[in-house]
Amino acid sequence: MLGNLIALTARKRLARPLGAGMLALLCLAPWHWVLAQSAVWVATSGNEKVYLGGTVHLLRPSDYPLPEPFEKAYQDSSAVYFETDIAGMSDFAVQARMMQELLYSDGRTLQTVLDAPTYAALAAHVSSTGLPMQMMERFKPGMLVSTLQVIEFQKMGFTPQGVDAYFNSRALGDGKQVGELESIDDQIGFIANMGEGNESEFVLASLDDMQEIETAMEQMIAAWRSGDNATLEALFVADMKEEYPTLYEALLVRRNSAWIAIIETLFENQGNEFVLVGAAHLVGEDGLLSLLEKKGFEISRVE
Repeated sequence: MLGNLIALTARKRLARPLGAGMLALLCLAPWHWVLAQSAVWVATSGNEKVYLGGTVHLLRPSDYPLPEPFEKAYQDSSAVYFETDIAGMSDFAVQARMMQELLYSDGRTLQTVLDAPTYAALAAHVSSTGLPMQMMERFKPGMLVSTLQVIEFQKMGFTPQGVDAYFNSRALGDGKQVGELESIDDQIGFIANMGEGNESEFVLASLDDMQEIETAMEQMIAAWRSGDNATLEALFVADMKEEYPTLYEALLVRRNSAWIAIIETLFENQGNEFVLVGAAHLVGEDGLLSLLEKKGFEISRVE
């Protein structure tokens, strides 16, 4: 469970709110129910097809049921692929290895790696959560930021039962083949290295974003449900690409490139597959949809 929660922040750094005009549009209708489109697509090559669904890793009970295209793609697929082995993330040995990798073990602490103003801001924020700063001193920045964001998500009613966990449970129960695009160790490594070399900048920017996290999450879920790729790109990708090019390269570009090689092989299999990845991985010029289109696959939205 901890692995799934931490993995959420390996996708993005929450962007600042959109303009008042967009906010007004989002408030005009009960978008949970009336938006017809969704973040589900299908790539085809002749008679072969692979569905791709953009996911949100934590959701609220009120975010269900999921948009109908998710169910259509699931029912038409014999196998479901996720970013990593979701069930394996709950294994006690994996949890122990994760904690070992995400904590400093070389004498460093947050107080020694962060500059004084950032550490003071962090200590003030942690104090506001009611948790002692001492319990987080050995957290690496990725683990720290993920933990603090999860605390905020929980206040808003979010749970680990996001799109990935939901379909993983269903696929296992229905006897569908389950696969993954990368190893658990890869995912742990991404989180362990987040902010490495620019720890103060990373932590301070993340603390700033957390002041606006509720508005940003509402925007993100609205864009995800409607399949609004332009807004998803603005929220997930553009900010990271501009302000953290190294992180963008590691978390999106290199991973998407590796995943494309695996997805291409799925077209050789019998039956259809449903690939579920964080919504940030589908959008933008380096997103999976664009990469597949450049390789000659026909891309269309599942209605």
